[in-house]
Amino acid sequence: MNELTLETMIAVFEEMFGRGLFWAMVAVAAVITAAYVFVLVRDRAMSMRKFLWAQLSMPFGAIAAVLFVQGITDSGFRDIGGPVDLIVLLGVAALGAGGLSILVYTAQSLVRGKVSE
Repeated sequence: MNELTLETMIAVFEEMFGRGLFWAMVAVAAVITAAYVFVLVRDRAMSMRKFLWAQLSMPFGAIAAVLFVQGITDSGFRDIGGPVDLIVLLGVAALGAGGLSILVYTAQSLVRGKVSE
């Protein structure tokens, strides 16, 4: 691998997760992102109460993302070999935390509707 291109990254992720699971995750992420943008445009402001609950969910998202990736791949925590592996693991945790917080905020806004605070 001489160049880091988008096609290369897609191929790596398809190999890691399998083609079906990878594209299913991309589709779910796109739907959640579209719903989040819809909620922000509809409400024209962020609710701090919903934002707090979303923030409190972040550690669970980080742990779930790391465990998901460890479960999907053939490696485990004992296989972490160096700084790059740790950086990737922390990146997965950060993306999981952010993803779950967006999901929680969006779900609250769609279920409860617009609430004046």
